[in-house]
Amino acid sequence: MGKEDYSKAFKLGKKDYQARMLRGEKPILQVLDDILPERGSYSETSLGLVQIPIEQIVGTKTVARSSSFAGNFMPILRETSEFAAKWAKLSDSHVEEGIRDPIKVYEYMYKFYVAEGNKRVSVMKYFGAVSIMGNVTRIVPKRTGEKENRIYYEFLDFYQLAPINYLWFTQEGNYARLQKAVGKKPGEVWAEEELLKFSSVYSRFSSEYQQKGGGKLNISVGDAFLSFILLYGYEAIAEKTTSEIQALVDKSWEEFVLLAENSVVALKMKPSQKKKSLLDILHPAAPRKLKIAFIYEKTPATSAWTYAHELGRLHLQQMLPEEVHTVYYENGTRENVDALLEDAVASGCDLIFTTTPPFVQASVKAAIANPKVLILNCSLNTSHRYIRTYYSRMYEAKFLMGAIAGAMAENNRLMYVANYPIYGSIANINAFALGARMINPRSKVYLEWTSKKEVDIEERIREVGASCVSGKDMTIPEEASRFFGLYHFDAEGHPRNLAMPLWHWGSFYEQLIWTIMDGRWKYDDDTLAKKAINYWWGMAEGVVDVVFSKYMPIGTKRLVELLKSTISSEVFNPFSGILYSQEGVVSDDPYHILPPEEIMTMDWLAENVIGAIPGKEELKEQAKPVIQQQGIKKKEG
Repeated sequence: MGKEDYSKAFKLGKKDYQARMLRGEKPILQVLDDILPERGSYSETSLGLVQIPIEQIVGTKTVARSSSFAGNFMPILRETSEFAAKWAKLSDSHVEEGIRDPIKVYEYMYKFYVAEGNKRVSVMKYFGAVSIMGNVTRIVPKRTGEKENRIYYEFLDFYQLAPINYLWFTQEGNYARLQKAVGKKPGEVWAEEELLKFSSVYSRFSSEYQQKGGGKLNISVGDAFLSFILLYGYEAIAEKTTSEIQALVDKSWEEFVLLAENSVVALKMKPSQKKKSLLDILHPAAPRKLKIAFIYEKTPATSAWTYAHELGRLHLQQMLPEEVHTVYYENGTRENVDALLEDAVASGCDLIFTTTPPFVQASVKAAIANPKVLILNCSLNTSHRYIRTYYSRMYEAKFLMGAIAGAMAENNRLMYVANYPIYGSIANINAFALGARMINPRSKVYLEWTSKKEVDIEERIREVGASCVSGKDMTIPEEASRFFGLYHFDAEGHPRNLAMPLWHWGSFYEQLIWTIMDGRWKYDDDTLAKKAINYWWGMAEGVVDVVFSKYMPIGTKRLVELLKSTISSEVFNPFSGILYSQEGVVSDDPYHILPPEEIMTMDWLAENVIGAIPGKEELKEQAKPVIQQQGIKKKEG
C-alpha cells in the first residue's frame, strides 16, 4: 500500500515541479537559510510543542533535503530509491497507527521550515492532514519601518493573548480589529474554550472560502475572515451551520474580490451623462413610483446633520410627488439599524438611504440579503461593492468661508471648530485655511475638535482671541444660537453670522433619483474594474453652496461670489498650485491640481493651521464608531 501511495505522491510532485518550472518559479522546497537576514539581525525563541498548520509548512531549514521534494512537499526522487522505501514505510505506519513523533521546525514570518521530519510532513500533506505536532523555534527579525515587519510585530503581540498561528493579515491594525471583533478587550487573554471555538469558526469559513477560489485572491484568508465577521458579527457566524456559512460566502464574494483589489473607490464627481442606447429609446422602461426610505441616526429636532437630510427628503417629496413616496426612520443605532432596514425592505422600499457612516456594515448586509433593493450610505471613501456611497465636496464651500474669514478677521486669528477626523473633514479644514491665506497671507487658523475629550470650545475661542470662527455648519429650528456657520465677534463681543455652508441634499437626492428612473444608474458601475462607487458632488452639481448674511460687506460678498463662480464652473480648484503643509512642501508645481483621491484621503494640515489631527485615544467614546468606519489613516511616507 505504501508503495502505491508513493507512486501517486511522486506523480503529484512531478506535476507540481513541472508547473512551477513553466511559471519560472523555483520548483523545489524553499530553504530558510537562503532567506534569513544576516546573523545578528534576528533572535530565536523556543515555543515548545505546538500544533502546526500543515498548509503553512513551506520548506526546509537547510538545503540538504530541499531537492527531494517539489514545492508542494510531494516527493520527486525515483520510486526505486532508498528515500522512496522509507517514505512508503512511513505511509504504512501512518495508516496503521498514525504518526506520533513530533517534527522539529523553525517559524519565520508566519511560515514553518522543517529541520527534522521532512518525510513525515510529506506523508501528512499527501493524506490531507490539517496539522502536525512539532517543536517550534521562532525566528524574530529586528524591528524595522517596513510595513510587513510592523504587521509581524502586531502578530507577536497578539500571539501573547491568543496563540493562534494559522491566521495572519496583510494590513496593519487587523489584529487589534480581530481582538475587538470577537468581543475581547485590548490586552485580554483568550481562554482555552475561546481558542477552540475560534478555531472551529475559522476552519469552517476557511474551507468554504478556499473551495470558492479564495486562494487566487491577493489577500490572506485572515483578511477575508476578518472582513466577514465584521460584516455579519462573530457570534452570529459562530452559530451558523457550514451550509449557511457557504451561502453567505457565495453572496458576499464581491466584497472579498474588492478587498483583494486594494484600490481606491471609483469617485463619481458628477451625475452620469451617458446617452441612452437605441434599445432604451425604442423600449423605454415603464415609469413606476419609487418608495424610498431614509434612516436617520438622530432626529431633525436634535441633530443639524439629520435636519439637513430631512430637508433633502422634503425637497424630494415636493419636487417629485408623482415619482416618489418617502418614509423615514429616526433614532437609528448600531443595535437597531438592522431591524430598521428589515422593516424598510418589508414595507416595499425600492431605495434606502442610510445617512451616517456607522450604518455602513448594516447597509451592506441588507444589500446582500436583498439584491433588488438599492441601498446607499452617506460616507466617503467607503469600499463596498453591494452598496453605493455618497457625500458632498464641502471643501469647496469651506474655501469660500475661509476667504470671508480672512477678509473679516482684524487680528488675523481665526478659529475652525471641527467634529470628527474623518475622510473629507481634513480637506474642509485645509480648504478653509487656504481660502483665508489667499485673502490674508498673515491669517492663522486655530483648529479645535468637538470630539476630543475635555475640550471647552468657548474657552479656547477666548484664549486664542479669534475674531472669526467657523463653527458647526448649520443650526436646527429649536436652537436659538447664533454660533453656527461663520460668525464674527463685534466690538462688544457679540457674534454676528456672516455666512453658512449649505449641504443641499435635496438637489443631490433629486438628481440621483432621475439617474435611477431614466436608466443612467447602471452606467456608473464598471463590473470589470471591481471598484466601490462613491458619489462626490459639489458646487458644479448644485449640492454645495454658501449663504451670505446681511452683515457681509458688499465688496467681500462680490469677491466671494467671483470665487464661487470660478469653482462652480470648474475653472479653479482650491487645491491647485503650490501647496505647503505643516511639515513642508505638498506640491511645488504652480499648475498642479491635487486629484480627487488625494483630496479625499489627505492626512496633512495646511501650514497656517495651528493644531493637529487627534489620535483615537484623544477622542470621546461616542466618536469611536465613526472613527472606526471612516477615520483618517496616516499614509506611508
